[in-house]
Amino acid sequence: MPVSCSYYKAEPNQRLILIMNQSIVYLGADVSKATIDCRLLDQSFTISNDAAGFAQFAQRLASFSKRLPHTTFHVVCEATGIYHRAFVAALHAQMRPVSVINPRQVRDFARSRGLLAKTDDLDSKVLADFGEANKPKADAPTPILFQRLAALLGQRDHLVALQAEEKTRLHQITEPWLRRQIERTLGFYAREILKLEAQLLALRDSDSELRRKAQRLDEAAGVDWRGALALLGYLPEIGTLNRRAIAKLAGLAPLNRDSGQYRGQRHIAGGRAPVRRQLYLSSLTAIRKNPTFKAFYKKLRAAAKPAKVALVAVARKLLVLLNSALKSPHISLAH
Repeated sequence: MPVSCSYYKAEPNQRLILIMNQSIVYLGADVSKATIDCRLLDQSFTISNDAAGFAQFAQRLASFSKRLPHTTFHVVCEATGIYHRAFVAALHAQMRPVSVINPRQVRDFARSRGLLAKTDDLDSKVLADFGEANKPKADAPTPILFQRLAALLGQRDHLVALQAEEKTRLHQITEPWLRRQIERTLGFYAREILKLEAQLLALRDSDSELRRKAQRLDEAAGVDWRGALALLGYLPEIGTLNRRAIAKLAGLAPLNRDSGQYRGQRHIAGGRAPVRRQLYLSSLTAIRKNPTFKAFYKKLRAAAKPAKVALVAVARKLLVLLNSALKSPHISLAH
C-alpha cells in the first residue's frame, strides 16, 4: 500500500508514524548527464551519475530501510535517452523496483497540478508525486543481449540516416572536389554499415531463441532479417501481448477524438517511432508480394482511404500477424 497523501499534510513528528504501516514509498530521481537529484518523502539529496553515486544511493536507502524496515522504496525516473540507463541497471542489480516514465507524461502531470516551473529539485518531487498518484509497475530488467541488440540497431539507424543525407547532398553539389569528398564519405558509411550488420548477424546467431524468433519473422513478406531484428530489438514485447496492446505500444492504434455529439477523425499517436517506421516500410513490400495484404490495401483505397492511411492500416495488420505468429507456430506468414 503506497504512502497516503495525508503524509504530506502531517507535521514532521507525525510523518514517521503515518508510514510505519505502509509498504511502498516512491522516490523521485531526476537524471541528468552528471548528477541525479533525488526526492524521498521530505528529504532531497543529489548523487553523481556514476558508480560512486550509485553506491552512495544504495547507502542512503539502506539507512532509510533501518528506520522503515517494512517499506519498499520504488524509484521513479524519466527516460533520458542514454543518461538513465546505467542508473537503472544499478537499481536492478540492487534489487530495487524502478519505473522509467515517458517525460511527456510527467510534464503533463506537473501541469495538471499547476506546476509550470521546472528545476531539478522540483522535477524530482514531481516524479515522486507521479509515482504516488499513478502507482506505475516496476520495469523488468532488460537482458544484456537485448541491450546490445538495441545499441547496434540504433547505431545502424544513425549511419543509414547520415548516408541518406549525404546522398541527397551529392545530387545538389556540382563542385567536383566536394562531390569526390561526399563519395568517399558515402563509401565510409557503406563499409561501417556492413560491419554493423555483421555484428547483428553474429549476435542473432549467438542465441538460439533470438535466432528462432528472427527467422520466424523473416518468413513474412516485407520483413527481411534486418527488419526482424529491428522489431525484436525495439519491440521485445512482440509475441507476448494481445493485438490491441502490441498495436498501441507501436503507436499504430487509432485513438478516438470524440466529445459529446462530435465524432472526430481517429489518428495514431505516441508509440515507438523506430518500430512504426520499420513496419511502414515493410508494408510497402507486403502490399506488392503478399496477396492478402495487397487485397486489404486495395479494399481500403477503393473506400477512398488516403494511401498513407491505408499503409498504416496494413502496418498494423502486419504487426498483429507477426505478434500472433510468435505465439503460435501454426500461423502461416507465407501468404
